[in-house]
Order: sequence, then structure tokens, then C-alpha cells
Amino acid sequence: MTKVGVFFGTDTGNTRRIAKEITTLLGSTAVKPVNIRNASVDDLLSYDLLILGTPTYGEGQLPGLATGNATESWAEFLPKLTGSDFTGKNVAIYGLGNQKGYASDFVSAMFYLYESFKNCGANLVGTTSTTGYQFKFSKAIVDDAFVGLVLDQENQKELTSGRLTDWLKSLPLG
Repeated sequence: MTKVGVFFGTDTGNTRRIAKEITTLLGSTAVKPVNIRNASVDDLLSYDLLILGTPTYGEGQLPGLATGNATESWAEFLPKLTGSDFTGKNVAIYGLGNQKGYASDFVSAMFYLYESFKNCGANLVGTTSTTGYQFKFSKAIVDDAFVGLVLDQENQKELTSGRLTDWLKSLPLG
């Protein structure tokens, strides 16, 4: 059985709530979600499949001290990956954003997770279609698809449950 780790970076709680919902939907496959500020690279390496969540702050930024977070987050964690080998690990990313308020840089922080883990040899899984969203630009689009699951809790909260369920079914959990 695939060992699933769910890690998130947030200072406000929406990304954490989605992480908790993911672990509930996965049942015994996943352990309790962990805020990335409380994790090490070795913690992540101990899983077969990583589900990583991030909001996008301001104009496409990762959460972290520079964006006004009270504690460290993805911005401080990603540099720790340098030299790590995630070959053979599957990584799925979910991101929260506001397509109306930040249409010019919608969910762009997801790209930084994608790029960092890809550079470490991880197999990125869980891309999703851009259909159903209205925005001007996103760094999180590679090969005409989002690099992971995109959730807009401000403008499309009613779609979250269905999107989440469908996305989890697409991941290599078996």
C-alpha cells in the first residue's frame, strides 16, 4: 500500500483545512497532515506519495516570513531541498488562490513547489485542467494544465468537494 504524506504551508488556515479534508477522504492511507514549518526533508522522503499544499500570497508569492507570516513556511523550506533526491517519489500539489482578486498571478506559488521537487527528481502527478477558472495569468500552468489541483475558496467554494474527490481518484494511491 502506498504511504501518503500530506504537508501544507499556511498562516491562515484554509490550506490546513483542505489538508485535513484530504486525509479524511484518504482514510488510513494517509497520516495526520503536517505544517511544513514542522517538517524536515527526511520526513518528506519517508513517503511514497507526497501531497503538498500552498496558498499564493500577494503577487504570486509562496507563504513565508517575507510575506508577513508569523512563522516560517514554504519560502524557507524549499531551499533545504537542495541536493535531495526524490527519485521514485510521486508528488501531487494543491494550491489555493483567488482568481478574481489576483487574476494576474493566480495560484502561481504552486509552480515553485513543482519546480523544486522536479529538480530533485520527483515524479509530479495530479495535473488538472484550467477549464472552469477565469484569470489572466498563472505561473502554475505547464503544458496547458495546472501543475496540480487548484481551489478557489473565495469564489468557487461550492466546487471544492467535487474537485478534491475527482483529483484524489487520479493520484497513484494503489
